[in-house]
Amino acid sequence: MSDSKVPEYWFCLIHKTVEGPDGCRNQDRLGPYSSEAEASRALEKVEERNEAWDNDPDWNDADEVDKPED
Repeated sequence: MSDSKVPEYWFCLIHKTVEGPDGCRNQDRLGPYSSEAEASRALEKVEERNEAWDNDPDWNDADEVDKPED
């Protein structure tokens, strides 16, 4: 068994940069990601997921609020 650790990277929300494990506090960053390239896309990934969730009919009940009761 190998003791080699998988590299981990985070995206810092304060500095808008990719960091290693010794970066800013975890509450100020997204991750961990397995590569620098993946971490650099963190905000894009968040936007993609938010868009998907906003348009998911199983979770989007905004239309239900405006429906009159019978």
